[in-house]
Amino acid sequence: MKQRIISAIVALIIVVPIIIFGGSAYYIGVGVLSAIGYYEMLRVREKEKKIDFSVKLLVLLSYMFIVMSACKKGSTFNIDYRLIILDLFVCYIPLIVFNKKEYDAEDALVLFAITLFLGMGFNYLIVIRKLDVLYLVYVMLATFMSDTFAHFFGTQIGRHKLCPTISPNKTIEGMIGGVTFGTFISSVFFLTFVNAAANMYLVIVISLTLSIIAEFGDLVFSAIKRKYGVKDYGNIMPGHGGVLDRLDSLFFALLAFAFLVSFF
Repeated sequence: MKQRIISAIVALIIVVPIIIFGGSAYYIGVGVLSAIGYYEMLRVREKEKKIDFSVKLLVLLSYMFIVMSACKKGSTFNIDYRLIILDLFVCYIPLIVFNKKEYDAEDALVLFAITLFLGMGFNYLIVIRKLDVLYLVYVMLATFMSDTFAHFFGTQIGRHKLCPTISPNKTIEGMIGGVTFGTFISSVFFLTFVNAAANMYLVIVISLTLSIIAEFGDLVFSAIKRKYGVKDYGNIMPGHGGVLDRLDSLFFALLAFAFLVSFF
Protein backbone atom coordinates (compact mmCIF):
# COMPACT_ATOMS: atom_id res chain seq x y z
CA MET A 1 0.00 0.00 0.00
CA LYS A 2 2.81 2.43 0.87
CA GLN A 3 4.44 1.75 -2.50
CA ARG A 4 1.14 2.44 -4.31
CA ILE A 5 0.67 5.75 -2.50
CA ILE A 6 4.23 6.93 -3.21
CA SER A 7 3.92 5.97 -6.90
CA ALA A 8 0.59 7.79 -7.16
CA ILE A 9 1.98 10.95 -5.57
CA VAL A 10 5.02 10.98 -7.86
CA ALA A 11 2.78 10.44 -10.90
CA LEU A 12 0.48 13.30 -9.87
CA ILE A 13 3.42 15.66 -9.36
CA ILE A 14 4.60 14.93 -12.90
CA VAL A 15 1.29 14.61 -14.73
CA VAL A 16 -0.88 17.38 -13.24
CA PRO A 17 1.34 20.33 -14.34
CA ILE A 18 1.70 18.84 -17.83
CA ILE A 19 -2.09 18.52 -18.17
CA ILE A 20 -2.67 22.05 -16.88
CA PHE A 21 -0.14 23.78 -19.13
CA GLY A 22 -0.69 21.54 -22.18
CA GLY A 23 1.22 22.42 -25.35
CA SER A 24 4.30 20.59 -26.58
CA ALA A 25 5.08 19.04 -23.18
CA TYR A 26 1.62 17.46 -23.13
CA TYR A 27 1.94 16.17 -26.69
CA ILE A 28 5.33 14.64 -25.94
CA GLY A 29 4.00 13.10 -22.73
CA VAL A 30 1.05 11.48 -24.50
CA GLY A 31 3.36 10.33 -27.29
CA VAL A 32 5.68 8.61 -24.82
CA LEU A 33 2.77 7.00 -22.95
CA SER A 34 1.25 5.81 -26.22
CA ALA A 35 4.51 4.15 -27.27
CA ILE A 36 4.78 2.44 -23.89
CA GLY A 37 1.13 1.36 -24.11
CA TYR A 38 1.76 -0.14 -27.56
CA TYR A 39 4.76 -2.05 -26.21
CA GLU A 40 2.79 -3.30 -23.18
CA MET A 41 -0.09 -4.65 -25.25
CA LEU A 42 2.25 -6.23 -27.76
CA ARG A 43 4.31 -7.79 -24.97
CA VAL A 44 1.17 -9.43 -23.61
CA ARG A 45 0.21 -10.67 -27.06
CA GLU A 46 3.68 -12.12 -27.58
CA LYS A 47 3.15 -14.43 -24.63
CA GLU A 48 1.66 -16.72 -27.28
CA LYS A 49 3.76 -15.89 -30.35
CA LYS A 50 6.64 -13.59 -31.22
CA ILE A 51 6.24 -11.16 -34.11
CA ASP A 52 9.09 -10.12 -36.39
CA PHE A 53 10.78 -6.93 -35.19
CA SER A 54 10.56 -5.20 -38.59
CA VAL A 55 6.76 -5.65 -38.63
CA LYS A 56 6.42 -4.34 -35.08
CA LEU A 57 8.53 -1.30 -35.94
CA LEU A 58 6.54 -0.43 -39.07
CA VAL A 59 3.24 -0.87 -37.22
CA LEU A 60 4.54 1.31 -34.38
CA LEU A 61 5.31 4.09 -36.86
CA SER A 62 1.85 3.95 -38.44
CA TYR A 63 0.34 3.82 -34.93
CA MET A 64 2.25 6.93 -33.85
CA PHE A 65 0.97 8.76 -36.94
CA ILE A 66 -2.59 8.08 -35.72
CA VAL A 67 -1.82 9.23 -32.19
CA MET A 68 0.13 12.36 -33.02
CA SER A 69 -2.16 13.49 -35.86
CA ALA A 70 -4.22 15.06 -33.07
CA CYS A 71 -1.47 17.63 -32.57
CA LYS A 72 -2.11 19.38 -35.87
CA LYS A 73 -4.20 22.53 -35.95
CA GLY A 74 -7.91 22.00 -36.38
CA SER A 75 -7.84 18.30 -35.45
CA THR A 76 -11.17 16.77 -34.41
CA PHE A 77 -12.53 13.43 -33.27
CA ASN A 78 -12.49 12.30 -36.91
CA ILE A 79 -9.36 10.20 -37.49
CA ASP A 80 -7.83 10.82 -40.93
CA TYR A 81 -8.92 7.87 -43.09
CA ARG A 82 -5.56 7.94 -44.89
CA LEU A 83 -3.80 7.03 -41.65
CA ILE A 84 -6.17 4.12 -41.10
CA ILE A 85 -5.52 2.87 -44.64
CA LEU A 86 -1.76 3.16 -44.07
CA ASP A 87 -2.08 1.19 -40.85
CA LEU A 88 -4.12 -1.47 -42.62
CA PHE A 89 -1.47 -1.83 -45.35
CA VAL A 90 1.35 -2.06 -42.80
CA CYS A 91 -0.48 -4.77 -40.82
CA TYR A 92 -1.66 -6.90 -43.75
CA ILE A 93 0.97 -6.66 -46.50
CA PRO A 94 3.51 -8.65 -44.40
CA LEU A 95 1.19 -11.65 -44.88
CA ILE A 96 2.68 -12.10 -48.35
CA VAL A 97 6.25 -11.65 -47.12
CA PHE A 98 6.41 -14.05 -44.17
CA ASN A 99 5.31 -17.65 -43.91
CA LYS A 100 2.36 -18.63 -41.70
CA LYS A 101 4.58 -19.69 -38.80
CA GLU A 102 6.22 -16.26 -38.65
CA TYR A 103 3.20 -14.04 -39.35
CA ASP A 104 -0.39 -15.04 -40.13
CA ALA A 105 -3.85 -13.50 -40.53
CA GLU A 106 -4.51 -13.60 -36.79
CA ASP A 107 -1.33 -11.61 -36.13
CA ALA A 108 -2.42 -9.01 -38.69
CA LEU A 109 -5.90 -8.75 -37.16
CA VAL A 110 -4.52 -8.36 -33.65
CA LEU A 111 -1.98 -5.71 -34.66
CA PHE A 112 -4.59 -3.74 -36.59
CA ALA A 113 -6.99 -3.87 -33.63
CA ILE A 114 -4.28 -2.80 -31.19
CA THR A 115 -3.09 0.14 -33.26
CA LEU A 116 -6.58 1.37 -34.12
CA PHE A 117 -8.01 1.09 -30.61
CA LEU A 118 -5.02 2.41 -28.65
CA GLY A 119 -4.30 4.95 -31.39
CA MET A 120 -7.81 6.39 -31.13
CA GLY A 121 -7.65 6.42 -27.33
CA PHE A 122 -4.40 8.36 -27.14
CA ASN A 123 -5.45 10.58 -30.06
CA TYR A 124 -8.61 11.61 -28.20
CA LEU A 125 -6.54 12.23 -25.08
CA ILE A 126 -4.90 15.04 -27.05
CA VAL A 127 -8.01 16.24 -28.88
CA ILE A 128 -10.09 16.64 -25.71
CA ARG A 129 -7.27 18.52 -23.97
CA LYS A 130 -7.07 20.87 -26.96
CA LEU A 131 -10.81 21.50 -26.78
CA ASP A 132 -10.63 22.49 -23.11
CA VAL A 133 -8.63 21.17 -20.18
CA LEU A 134 -11.84 21.20 -18.12
CA TYR A 135 -13.43 18.66 -20.49
CA LEU A 136 -10.49 16.35 -19.94
CA VAL A 137 -10.67 16.78 -16.16
CA TYR A 138 -14.40 16.06 -16.34
CA VAL A 139 -13.89 12.76 -18.18
CA MET A 140 -11.03 11.81 -15.87
CA LEU A 141 -13.18 12.49 -12.79
CA ALA A 142 -16.00 10.33 -14.15
CA THR A 143 -13.45 7.57 -14.72
CA PHE A 144 -11.10 7.69 -11.76
CA MET A 145 -13.73 8.51 -9.13
CA SER A 146 -15.75 5.57 -10.38
CA ASP A 147 -12.68 3.32 -10.08
CA THR A 148 -11.73 4.67 -6.66
CA PHE A 149 -15.15 4.32 -5.08
CA ALA A 150 -15.76 0.98 -6.76
CA HIS A 151 -12.64 -0.30 -5.00
CA PHE A 152 -13.71 1.27 -1.69
CA PHE A 153 -17.26 -0.08 -1.67
CA GLY A 154 -16.13 -3.40 -3.09
CA THR A 155 -13.69 -3.98 -0.24
CA GLN A 156 -16.04 -2.65 2.44
CA ILE A 157 -19.46 -4.06 1.57
CA GLY A 158 -18.92 -6.10 -1.60
CA ARG A 159 -20.60 -9.52 -1.42
CA HIS A 160 -21.81 -10.40 -4.91
CA LYS A 161 -19.23 -10.99 -7.63
CA LEU A 162 -19.62 -8.94 -10.79
CA CYS A 163 -17.56 -10.99 -13.29
CA PRO A 164 -15.73 -13.67 -11.30
CA THR A 165 -14.24 -15.35 -14.37
CA ILE A 166 -12.65 -12.07 -15.51
CA SER A 167 -11.97 -10.07 -12.36
CA PRO A 168 -12.64 -12.05 -9.14
CA ASN A 169 -12.27 -9.02 -6.86
CA LYS A 170 -14.90 -6.83 -8.52
CA THR A 171 -18.36 -6.82 -6.97
CA ILE A 172 -21.81 -5.58 -7.95
CA GLU A 173 -21.91 -3.42 -4.80
CA GLY A 174 -18.56 -1.91 -5.72
CA MET A 175 -19.71 -1.08 -9.24
CA ILE A 176 -22.92 0.54 -8.01
CA GLY A 177 -21.03 2.62 -5.44
CA GLY A 178 -18.36 3.58 -7.97
CA VAL A 179 -20.80 4.58 -10.69
CA THR A 180 -22.93 6.55 -8.20
CA PHE A 181 -20.06 8.64 -6.86
CA GLY A 182 -18.32 8.90 -10.23
CA THR A 183 -21.53 10.30 -11.71
CA PHE A 184 -22.16 12.67 -8.80
CA ILE A 185 -18.65 14.11 -8.55
CA SER A 186 -18.16 14.57 -12.31
CA SER A 187 -21.63 16.11 -12.72
CA VAL A 188 -21.02 18.61 -9.91
CA PHE A 189 -17.66 19.51 -11.45
CA PHE A 190 -19.17 20.07 -14.90
CA LEU A 191 -22.04 22.21 -13.62
CA THR A 192 -19.73 24.21 -11.36
CA PHE A 193 -16.64 24.76 -13.48
CA VAL A 194 -17.43 23.88 -17.10
CA ASN A 195 -20.94 25.12 -17.88
CA ALA A 196 -23.29 26.20 -15.11
CA ALA A 197 -26.07 26.80 -17.66
CA ALA A 198 -26.00 23.24 -19.02
CA ASN A 199 -29.06 21.01 -18.69
CA MET A 200 -28.52 19.27 -15.36
CA TYR A 201 -30.35 16.08 -16.35
CA LEU A 202 -28.40 15.75 -19.59
CA VAL A 203 -25.11 16.23 -17.73
CA ILE A 204 -26.09 13.54 -15.22
CA VAL A 205 -27.01 11.09 -17.99
CA ILE A 206 -23.71 11.69 -19.80
CA SER A 207 -21.73 11.40 -16.56
CA LEU A 208 -23.56 8.18 -15.69
CA THR A 209 -22.80 6.77 -19.14
CA LEU A 210 -19.11 7.66 -18.87
CA SER A 211 -18.84 6.05 -15.42
CA ILE A 212 -20.55 2.84 -16.55
CA ILE A 213 -18.48 2.60 -19.75
CA ALA A 214 -15.32 3.19 -17.70
CA GLU A 215 -16.20 0.21 -15.49
CA PHE A 216 -16.78 -1.96 -18.56
CA GLY A 217 -13.48 -0.76 -20.03
CA ASP A 218 -11.63 -1.98 -16.98
CA LEU A 219 -13.27 -5.39 -17.35
CA VAL A 220 -12.38 -5.59 -21.04
CA PHE A 221 -8.70 -4.96 -20.34
CA SER A 222 -8.85 -7.46 -17.46
CA ALA A 223 -10.29 -10.05 -19.85
CA ILE A 224 -7.34 -9.53 -22.20
CA LYS A 225 -4.88 -9.99 -19.33
CA ARG A 226 -6.65 -13.11 -18.18
CA LYS A 227 -6.57 -14.61 -21.68
CA TYR A 228 -2.79 -14.26 -21.83
CA GLY A 229 -2.22 -15.13 -18.17
CA VAL A 230 -0.62 -11.91 -16.94
CA LYS A 231 -1.32 -9.89 -13.81
CA ASP A 232 -0.31 -6.46 -15.12
CA TYR A 233 0.47 -4.96 -18.50
CA GLY A 234 3.72 -3.50 -17.17
CA ASN A 235 5.53 -2.24 -14.09
CA ILE A 236 6.27 1.39 -14.88
CA MET A 237 4.39 2.41 -11.71
CA PRO A 238 5.37 0.17 -8.76
CA GLY A 239 2.22 -1.08 -7.07
CA HIS A 240 0.00 0.08 -9.94
CA GLY A 241 1.27 -1.80 -12.98
CA GLY A 242 1.80 -0.33 -16.42
CA VAL A 243 0.39 2.51 -18.48
CA LEU A 244 -2.53 0.42 -19.71
CA ASP A 245 -3.33 -0.72 -16.16
CA ARG A 246 -3.88 2.94 -15.24
CA LEU A 247 -5.56 4.14 -18.42
CA ASP A 248 -7.75 1.15 -19.31
CA SER A 249 -10.99 2.66 -17.98
CA LEU A 250 -10.10 6.11 -19.29
CA PHE A 251 -9.74 4.86 -22.88
CA PHE A 252 -13.33 3.68 -22.97
CA ALA A 253 -14.57 6.86 -21.28
CA LEU A 254 -12.72 9.00 -23.84
CA LEU A 255 -14.26 7.05 -26.71
CA ALA A 256 -17.70 7.30 -25.10
CA PHE A 257 -17.29 11.07 -24.62
CA ALA A 258 -16.29 11.50 -28.27
CA PHE A 259 -19.30 9.43 -29.33
CA LEU A 260 -21.76 11.35 -27.15
CA VAL A 261 -20.59 14.89 -27.98
CA SER A 262 -20.91 14.10 -31.69
CA PHE A 263 -24.69 14.37 -31.21
CA PHE A 264 -24.53 17.93 -29.84
